[in-house]
Amino acid sequence: MPNKEAAVVERAELQEKDSLERTPARRVYPPPVDIYETDDAITLVADMPGVDEKQVDITLEKDVLTIEAKVEPRIPTGHGLASAEFDAGDYHRAFTLGSQVDREGIRASVKHGVLRVHLPKVGPARTRRIAIQGE
Repeated sequence: MPNKEAAVVERAELQEKDSLERTPARRVYPPPVDIYETDDAITLVADMPGVDEKQVDITLEKDVLTIEAKVEPRIPTGHGLASAEFDAGDYHRAFTLGSQVDREGIRASVKHGVLRVHLPKVGPARTRRIAIQGE
């Protein structure tokens, strides 16, 4: 069971980044995200209907993890849109990562419009012996 105090600190460090307001050419939606934490990792699960692995772009710059995806409406050839309850648009969400996240071990996958981003935690610092070589 993860330490509840550590979980609260980690969640506080993994908050959505404030950004400058821009006027996009298309609608941009913040995908709903669930954040799960274990002793070893944090997992972000984002619902992004209509997205596959070719449409998602995840970047890590400094401490900011940015998730973006472009979605195009899919209307079968020879058909017209009679009614639409789902409005197509792009997705954008950014998170500031805490120092507990191992940046080199981050991995992501998407299946059926659900993006999973695995953020492993840095292991505890271990004592190690440093070899000394003569000149």
